[in-house]
Amino acid sequence: MPCKPLLIVLLLFLFSAPSLTSQENSIVKIRKVVLDAGHGGRDPGAVNGKVLEKNITLSVALMLGDMIKKRYPEVEVIYTRNKDVLIPLDQRSEIANKNKADLFISIHVNAAKAKSASGSETFVMGIGNTNSNMEAIKQENSVIMLEGDDYKTRYEGFNPNDPESYIIFSLLQNAYIEQSLILATLIQDQFKNGPIKVNRGVKQGPLLVLWKTTMPSILTELGFLSNTGDLNAMNNPANQTKFATLLFNAFEKYKEQYENGTDTALNSSLSSSEVSEASDIHYRIQIMSSSKLISLNSKEFKGLKGVGYIRSATSYKYTAGNYSSIEEAKTEQEKIKKIFPQAFIIKVRDGIIIPID
Repeated sequence: MPCKPLLIVLLLFLFSAPSLTSQENSIVKIRKVVLDAGHGGRDPGAVNGKVLEKNITLSVALMLGDMIKKRYPEVEVIYTRNKDVLIPLDQRSEIANKNKADLFISIHVNAAKAKSASGSETFVMGIGNTNSNMEAIKQENSVIMLEGDDYKTRYEGFNPNDPESYIIFSLLQNAYIEQSLILATLIQDQFKNGPIKVNRGVKQGPLLVLWKTTMPSILTELGFLSNTGDLNAMNNPANQTKFATLLFNAFEKYKEQYENGTDTALNSSLSSSEVSEASDIHYRIQIMSSSKLISLNSKEFKGLKGVGYIRSATSYKYTAGNYSSIEEAKTEQEKIKKIFPQAFIIKVRDGIIIPID
């Protein structure tokens, strides 16, 4: 009789242990993916005759979701839309954020005034080299004008046709830009095998649908509906299956890299006391990223002091400084950008990059 309480405790521990292990493992597993079929409802997206972007994107998104669920039943697939309805851009990112998704994939079709424009490309949130992509960026952002008269309020005064509005994006930081770039690169590598052979590569752009997502996020453009060759390829049901397959292949490779590369640690040329302080929440300025380890004394850092790095799944993020407030980091960022123009602020906790509030 006296042994029963101990037995009960032991049994409770044994039954609860797998749950604890599962919770720990969930930190480094992709459990939820949000698939965003571009446009919908009264917003057809790009149009060429009777061929509408909204139909192509929905077809590919649904097939991609089926492939993920079949191969990885433990992964929850969430659609921003699974039928022909208009979902505002801010609600799309809100769906991903509220569900605490691990990945956001937005599927679109391009169009351009130049009929010769052709090929597939994938965007991540950013402001680098946006001039050459501005036509596509404005086209995707202009959807908000169909969402009602209050769109300027909901998007903080943003006007998709006003170049000055894009200045606000220079203040945005994206803690997941490196992971987003990895996924975007994997997608473009797959598209080389696709029905559209022109590969326009990975690009950065101030896209509203990616603006407030709090996870790695990409927007991929399958091809140009304004180009006859691309149009015929994308309007073919068999090729839509092919596009979904290529996106699934990229997702699978990303998942493997993400889940197998869990060794994340903060390393620095700072003194031991400063490294101890760096284990708390603080801000740093990322100056570059590399798949290889670079000596902190390398000339590549142009004599910048206080350089360290954060190791992620597939790369090393090289950073400068250790700031207790974002205001302090912004002041130093302006100085560092004179040496490294693409420098941006990141937030770090216990050696791991976390989203900036």
